[in-house]
Order: sequence, then structure tokens, then C-alpha cells
Amino acid sequence: MGFRLLPMISSAKHIYKLQSALTRNHSDVPKGHFAVYIGEIEKKRFVVPITYLNHPSFQKLLRQAEEEFGFHHSMGGLTIPCNVDAFVDVTSQLNT
Repeated sequence: MGFRLLPMISSAKHIYKLQSALTRNHSDVPKGHFAVYIGEIEKKRFVVPITYLNHPSFQKLLRQAEEEFGFHHSMGGLTIPCNVDAFVDVTSQLNT
């Protein structure tokens, strides 16, 4: 299980680098953060700290995104197919 996380984190970091290149001129994504699109049908954009990539609960959301979407997104950013309220609940726990 630990070995499977390494490629996923590596892929997420790759997505972050690609997303960083796309948003380089956008002032709404501060250094050390990345944009993520959340939602099952209608996507809502959040800007979150890159440190979230180290948290098991966020990694679980990434695994779900990988299963549903893979890591190639038409929106140009990381997309996680979960309920917005569930994402807010998970990320609020990461801030404590």
C-alpha cells in the first residue's frame, strides 16, 4: 500500500507543476498552493496548500480522483469528484 502512494503523490506533484505553469500569471494561486476543482457535476475551484498532499485524508480523495478521472483533466487542474461539503469537511480537519 505504501508503494502505491508514491506514484500517486508523484503524479499529483506532476499535476501541480503543470497547473503551476498554467496559472503562473494568475495572482489568485499563491506560492506553495494549488488549485483543485471539486464536485461531481458542477465544479467549484479551491486554492489549497501543497502540504495537503501529505495528509492521508487528502490522499484518499486523490485516489478516488485517479479511479474516476485519471490524471488528465480537461479543465487543466486537479479534479476531485466528491461533494463540496465533504471536501470542506476534510480540509477543515487538515487545518487543525
